[in-house]
Amino acid sequence: MNAVANGDARTTEAPRAARPVVAPPVNIIETNDGYTLEAEIPGVSRDGVDITVEENQLIIVGRRTKTDSKAQVLYRESADADYRRVFELDPAVDAAKITANVEQGVLTIQLPFSEQVKPRKISIAE
Repeated sequence: MNAVANGDARTTEAPRAARPVVAPPVNIIETNDGYTLEAEIPGVSRDGVDITVEENQLIIVGRRTKTDSKAQVLYRESADADYRRVFELDPAVDAAKITANVEQGVLTIQLPFSEQVKPRKISIAE
């Protein structure tokens, strides 16, 4: 599958207040119409997600909302970090028709195939 190549969590942007960046886990599903990418980004609101397509790469950035609690954290298993992942797009994907939504900590991105590469039935003339 060429939908997206290995996701890269490295960033070339200047760190925002030295906040670490981690790669969110993803699922990639292929259908006849395209790919669906699901990324787990808990703690990120709709306004905290940036998705861009640049030079045939899909770039996902999720900024977690930092809580300004005065309480002391005694134990933490979740990383206090933002998310970043970069994927190489399959040339068959129609970048102009990519859509996304975020619900309950899961970012879902629809990557539809261009009409030119979708399978179609050819009728035989009589």
